[in-house]
Amino acid sequence: MEEWEINFEWLRIRNQIKESFNKPEIPDLNAVLLLVGIQILGRWQKTYTKEEKQDLMHIAICELLSQQGIYVFKGRDADGWPHYDRVTKSPVEGPEAQERYLIEQIIHFFKRLDAENEMLLKNQTH
Repeated sequence: MEEWEINFEWLRIRNQIKESFNKPEIPDLNAVLLLVGIQILGRWQKTYTKEEKQDLMHIAICELLSQQGIYVFKGRDADGWPHYDRVTKSPVEGPEAQERYLIEQIIHFFKRLDAENEMLLKNQTH
């Protein structure tokens, strides 16, 4: 993807989240990672502890990077929390490049999620 496409899609996703949750401001990267982590966990609760939020963001990062083969899903523990094993090193170094790489993976994640939702809706109408 070109730089302008990444910027456009990232802003679109953040605005979509803002509208969905009726928030006054668009979310930052950490908030989006938290939401991805909750999506992967598969259950929603009103509040999370600071440690749970950190764990959810870690789950999101592992899931996003598993799309590129950096992590592999290992399974869920007794409480239903997913666990991953790191199998290779990230192809990017430095905080700015890593952030940009994560944003690209978030864009792919949401495109895949949108496609899955469209298929579900299509199947429900038939």
